[in-house]
Amino acid sequence: MLRTISGFDRIGEENAFAVLARATALASQGKDIINLGIGQPDFRTPDHIVEAAIKALKDGHHGYTPATGLLAAREAVARRTLTTTGVEVSPDHVIIVPGGKVTMFAAIMIFGEPGAEILYPDPGFPIYRSMIEFTGATPVPVPIREENGFAFSAEETLALITPKTRLLILNSPANPTGGVTPKSEIEKLVKGLEAHPHVAIMSDEIYDVMTYDGEEHCSLLTFPSIRDRLIVLNGWSKTWAMTGWRMGWSIWPDSLYDKVRKLAVNCWSCVNAPSQYAGIAAIDGPQDDVEKMCRAFDSRRRIVVDGLNSLPGISCTTPKGAFYAFPNTKDTGWPAKQLAAALLDEAGVALIGGPDFGILGEGYIRLSYANSEENILRAIERIERFLAK
Repeated sequence: MLRTISGFDRIGEENAFAVLARATALASQGKDIINLGIGQPDFRTPDHIVEAAIKALKDGHHGYTPATGLLAAREAVARRTLTTTGVEVSPDHVIIVPGGKVTMFAAIMIFGEPGAEILYPDPGFPIYRSMIEFTGATPVPVPIREENGFAFSAEETLALITPKTRLLILNSPANPTGGVTPKSEIEKLVKGLEAHPHVAIMSDEIYDVMTYDGEEHCSLLTFPSIRDRLIVLNGWSKTWAMTGWRMGWSIWPDSLYDKVRKLAVNCWSCVNAPSQYAGIAAIDGPQDDVEKMCRAFDSRRRIVVDGLNSLPGISCTTPKGAFYAFPNTKDTGWPAKQLAAALLDEAGVALIGGPDFGILGEGYIRLSYANSEENILRAIERIERFLAK
């Protein structure tokens, strides 16, 4: 018998990929499936970005790059950060990584071990808890409540910090809820964190450009008092429809930067060169496609909210960011995961049950509106017919 480490028995999954596989299998059998499960823009990567990668290949950029990423790519991230947040960061604090999850992996690996506590949002991206449990650290859920507009509460978060707390994970705009935490609440949290200098913060800001109804993203980078222990996660996947390119970046304080560089050397070596050149073109090139995509998401968001709120037993708080709705399904009488499974098998609509995003996800499902308005309307009709049975 092979003997593996106990950590692998604790590791979880991201069920969106399991739902995608099931939806794909049903489609291959001839069933018409509307996929509102996967968190992936349904737009093509803009042409000028693709052309930059092709040019890089033709120009012979086929080899290794520095483990932390090409200097030109890190400089592009620094320029973009200054433009979007008003904060100047050094390229020497930026690391180019193969997707957003790598930053989560690195941050949690650095701080997670038996006896440590790591705070994470619940409902939240499932890989947070999965990686925390893998390290043997204790996962401590930070409740993300519908009655709070799916923003985190500074008071509730601060009350969970103990001497064992090593890392606090934040996410706004948020997956799976679409919640955006207002600046006033973030200011309260930062003020409280000043009393807990032993706690590092990882701010997942991957959906930073996707806010609606006048909401504005507030980056944790704008607070100097926590910069020496702040990790910021961001990347190209959502903003420029580049999920398959596996391109992320993160910004690290001096005290942690070399630790992440060593992880890169030991694990992923570097991000492939052509994708980094594409990433530079994405940041420095025209942003028309990004703006067009965000306008489309906003329009779809309104259709989703109106449609869901018309369904029996379902209510939906209006999401303020990202491209997800997190409707409340408690009055349908269905457990959330069973409802999501039945909607896929019987109605041909792929969704994700709320418990896949945390303990507090029961009674909710996640719907991604990264799909056409036509398909969203068809999906709403199918859900309505299913619930009327």
